[in-house]
Amino acid sequence: MACPAATTARIGAPRGPSLWRSDRSAGGVLAGSASLRPSRAARNTRARASELQQAPPRPPASGPVPTHKVTVHDRQTGVVHEFVVPEDQYILHTAEAQDIRLPFACRHGCCTSCAVRIKSGQIRQPEALGISAELKDKGYALLCVGFPSGDVEVETQDEDEVYWLQFGRYFARGPVMNSLLFQERDDYALELAMGDE
Repeated sequence: MACPAATTARIGAPRGPSLWRSDRSAGGVLAGSASLRPSRAARNTRARASELQQAPPRPPASGPVPTHKVTVHDRQTGVVHEFVVPEDQYILHTAEAQDIRLPFACRHGCCTSCAVRIKSGQIRQPEALGISAELKDKGYALLCVGFPSGDVEVETQDEDEVYWLQFGRYFARGPVMNSLLFQERDDYALELAMGDE
C-alpha cells in the first residue's frame, strides 16, 4: 500500500516528470538536498487533498430554529419542569443545559430509563431503539434521543413498568418456540445461576 503522503501528492498531479526527485545512491540515501523539497504543484495538490478530507461546511441556516415549550411531570420527585427546546436538539440534553435533572442511563436511546408517556404534543425519535414501535404508537418516547415537534407535555415513567410493557408478555408465555424446536427451561443451569448469587 502506498504511503498516504505519496498518494496525496499524486491526486490531481500534472502528468509528466515526477513531482519529487528520487535520485538515490546505491545505499538508499537521497542524493542532493534540493530533491527533499516538493514542487509548488505538489504542495498545492496536498492542500487541495487536505481540504477534501475535511467535513463540508454547513449551509447557512435559512432562519432561526423553531423552539417549543416542553413540560415534564417527574413522577419520582413530584416536580413539574417547564423549559424551551429547539426543534433540532434532544430534550434531555437541553434540559441538562438548563440545570434540570431528569432520569437517564445510556443517553443513546437503547434503554428505558428516560422513558416518558406523552400527554399532549409529539416527539420525533428516529433513534429510539429502547422502545418498540408498538409502544411509540401508544405514546411512549425516550427523552435522550427525542426532538420536540411542537409544544409537548410528558410524564416520566418507571423504567421497570416500561420494560414490562415491552417484554413482559414474552416472559409470561413460558418456554419459547424457536423454529421447530421447543426449548424447555434448563433447571440445572438455573440452579447453577442461583448458587452463584
